[in-house]
Amino acid sequence: EASQSISWTIISKVIEQTAKVVDEQVEAQLSKLNEMDDDDLERLKERRLEALKKAQKQKQEWLSKGHGEYREISSEKDFFGEVKESKNVVCHFYRNSTYRCKILDKHLALLAKKHVETKFIKLNVEKAPFLTERLRIKVIPTLALLLDGKTKDYVVGFTDLGNTDEFSTEMLEWRLGCSDVINYSGNLMEPPTGTQKSGSKITKVDKKSIRGRGYDSDSEDD
Repeated sequence: EASQSISWTIISKVIEQTAKVVDEQVEAQLSKLNEMDDDDLERLKERRLEALKKAQKQKQEWLSKGHGEYREISSEKDFFGEVKESKNVVCHFYRNSTYRCKILDKHLALLAKKHVETKFIKLNVEKAPFLTERLRIKVIPTLALLLDGKTKDYVVGFTDLGNTDEFSTEMLEWRLGCSDVINYSGNLMEPPTGTQKSGSKITKVDKKSIRGRGYDSDSEDD
């Protein structure tokens, strides 16, 4: 009983000291705000307003370039034009007869609205034989992830997404974040939980470019 009493005394003191530190920090912040005169507050307000205006201007610029929606482009020529004018691009190389492409379409449409900083487009491989050969795309679907006009990475089939058709939009978002093609706010060291089949292994991808790699067909129906 004596040792229990000592333990509770120690715990109480720790809690009391912690609360005191927090109170002191809050007091310091309030004191700092109180010491600011009207000019300081006005400058702070102006800086925040300027940051908001800059962010809004950037967003409008992205929207004017076709960001914010998942779009189909009709030719290889269009591909080069789209990639040239945007820093971050995700291009889905698809075929109408491939079921998994339709699954990707749903997730990409959602991510295009959420990540306005990145352009999301799709291109039918049957209309792009030269580009498909040049990028060595051999599995459908394949996502080409481009930064500053250069192919940085690929998402080939669903292998990186848990190798299941039931992967979540969050899983795809995480995978794109691993390649820095979107502004990802989560933890890149761990994929989202509850989105992988038992027995499937998902690891953090290597951020190095895998451009030029030849792909074997994975669990694809083409």
